[in-house]
Amino acid sequence: MKLRLAVVIAILTTAVLAAASSAAKPIQATAAFDRLKQMAGEWESKDSAGKKSHLHYEVVSSGSAVVERYVSDSMGADNAMETVYYLDGDRLLLTHYCMAHNQPRMQAQSFDPSTGDLHFAFLDATGLSSPNAGHMHNVSMRFVDSDHVNADWQFFQDGKLKMTESVQYTRVR
Repeated sequence: MKLRLAVVIAILTTAVLAAASSAAKPIQATAAFDRLKQMAGEWESKDSAGKKSHLHYEVVSSGSAVVERYVSDSMGADNAMETVYYLDGDRLLLTHYCMAHNQPRMQAQSFDPSTGDLHFAFLDATGLSSPNAGHMHNVSMRFVDSDHVNADWQFFQDGKLKMTESVQYTRVR
């Protein structure tokens, strides 16, 4: 009985350690950042009603940051939002300057160069009136090819997902 218990404990310990080591595996932050730099230019999307949204990507500060400016025909230029992507050591971070008057920061959790999938998760935020205030919480991007990208932005309120905005963009220049 003791031998059986020891074997079960050993198996569980191995499984937990394997899961922890794979979860702690650092992403290729520089490769993901380099992919974001390739987004420099103008992008456009149309919703089901035919309204357009526009993204402008610019590499700034001697290549140390990528600025994304989002403008939607339905929201107007006064509600434009900006997101800044940057490296912090071996981490890829973003700060999203939101029309909700807060600034969530997210950290890249995974990047698969073979599929172009990049996922960011909430790290912290400034400008939140409370922890339950509405804010962008996660974003996933898929670089389909050099002229197409899909993005899913998740908005959380009261500690749970309220909505996901899924958009497919095409490079226009």
